[in-house]
Amino acid sequence: MNNHQYVLIIDFGGQYNQLIARRVRENNVYCEVKPYTTPLEELKALNPIGIIFTGGPNSVYLEESPHISKEIFEWGVPVLGICYGCQLMAYTLGGEVTPAQDDSAREYGKTKTYYNTDCKLFQGLPEEGISWMSHSDYMARVPEGFALVAHSDACPNVAIADESRGFYGVQYHPEVNHTEHGQDMLHNFLYNVCGAVGDWTMEDYCKTAIAAVREQVGDGKVLLGLSGGVDSSVAAALLAEAVGNQLTCVFVDHGLMRKNEGDEVEAAFKKWDINFVRADAEQRFLDKLAGVTEPEKKRKIIGAEFIRVFEEESSKVGQVDFLVQGTIYPDVIESGKGDAAVIKSHHNVGGLPDDVQFQIIEPLR
Repeated sequence: MNNHQYVLIIDFGGQYNQLIARRVRENNVYCEVKPYTTPLEELKALNPIGIIFTGGPNSVYLEESPHISKEIFEWGVPVLGICYGCQLMAYTLGGEVTPAQDDSAREYGKTKTYYNTDCKLFQGLPEEGISWMSHSDYMARVPEGFALVAHSDACPNVAIADESRGFYGVQYHPEVNHTEHGQDMLHNFLYNVCGAVGDWTMEDYCKTAIAAVREQVGDGKVLLGLSGGVDSSVAAALLAEAVGNQLTCVFVDHGLMRKNEGDEVEAAFKKWDINFVRADAEQRFLDKLAGVTEPEKKRKIIGAEFIRVFEEESSKVGQVDFLVQGTIYPDVIESGKGDAAVIKSHHNVGGLPDDVQFQIIEPLR
């Protein structure tokens, strides 16, 4: 179990949501990304020290856009709204958000921004800098109790704050490199507003993940499909540390990698006491892909062929209880799960056949 301070990131469909999580973790604070559809009682049970609303492509005043209950603002927990999250906060708490009436109120890209450094979010920072904007809607009226704490030449309410309740909203993206001092702003929110103590590191996650895998697997046998990519390789290293020779890595050499890359993958796993199987499946994959030009169809074919190779190889090594995949959260989002649009399906999310014979472990999901 995670015993660290916890920051909750609520996902409203923006493109930078995982980057926000990365920035929080770079500040030595543990966080997780949860969809806005998660029941409120589940979110409250996580006992967050702070909440971040992400950006998103929608307009808050449309009925079909993502919304969240006003109750979340009654928990006594600080909230930072970013872009759509800022406008959602304003809208939910009684402000007014409208389409921008002219081009000057729509802001995109690098924008000179002026900050009130008395605000906790901007303390210790320069009074002006570049921020990365992306909004076509306008906060025509901010909620009662909120002050305007940053502005640009075109927009008077680039950032808003109700410091008595710990609510902050910014209409730009502090998590991207283009925003000057953006990481400092997030640090201020985490430490000055939420009271973070910095009690988490990535090494903590590694230890926790290894312990969780050991508990789940017990004395079972594990099969891992190794593609040679970063995600499956990290998952393989984690499982190797966790269960050692209970793990069989099937490296599917599908013939689609760079020259000599297959040999490099095999060499990288010599340090562990695991069962490493290299399956030469190049011709199978090329035959299946012959004449196929549509990328999404290729991904589905590759995913299906991957699992067939796994099944064949597992029948040679005896009983296998678990199949490990290097699925990461962006794979799930890009494959169109939940309310997200399909960017591209990933073979470890959308391409698997329905008759998979193993229990799936996804330690990075």
